[in-house]
Amino acid sequence: MAEVASEVIVARTGRNCQRYEEKFRLVAGCIPYRLKATVENGADNLQDRLEVLMISSPNRQDLIFPKGGWENDETIVEAASREALEEAGVRGIIKEPILGEWKFRSKTRQNSSSSEGTCKGYMFAMEVTEELQCWPEQASHDRRWLCTSDAWKICRYDWMREALSSCVSFLSGQALFSSVKLPEPSSYFFPQQLNLLSTHSADDFFSPVTCYQC
Repeated sequence: MAEVASEVIVARTGRNCQRYEEKFRLVAGCIPYRLKATVENGADNLQDRLEVLMISSPNRQDLIFPKGGWENDETIVEAASREALEEAGVRGIIKEPILGEWKFRSKTRQNSSSSEGTCKGYMFAMEVTEELQCWPEQASHDRRWLCTSDAWKICRYDWMREALSSCVSFLSGQALFSSVKLPEPSSYFFPQQLNLLSTHSADDFFSPVTCYQC
């Protein structure tokens, strides 16, 4: 019987294709999730069944959700899916609408008072359908499934906690009402079905003008 070659996935590196809007680096990410079939107490509500996947970073005890630069040759959904695959080794179904927009500073610009070095991040919920045993950034990122309350406690960034709250609300069937506005279509490829994202918001969960340190 012929051997089947294993899939080889290589992470993208560099920022030659990175998208920018004015001085903001555009970032896409997601909150990977799954629903447990059963729980110990027999409850059937979302909070008891929902688990989210977080990743570690070298020399850190806290955790984050997968995210990274949105590049010129991909849609925002493709970017979020790629980051989940590269950093957490999972594939899944990106759920729309977008959870929200957050602004935060990169590590090298935390003490800067200018807008240079600031990122604008867009987050989605992603239903995980496949977990890979090996993934491109496995040496840098371990992964861990957590209930939402534990994820909230161990999450590194306030803006990611807000994204988690927005994700739980969305999965609970509550509508998102935000003023999220993506860059103009003329500056990038953006499929027709994603135009609806600009009509959704998550103002109940975050302040769009808040700038966090990353």
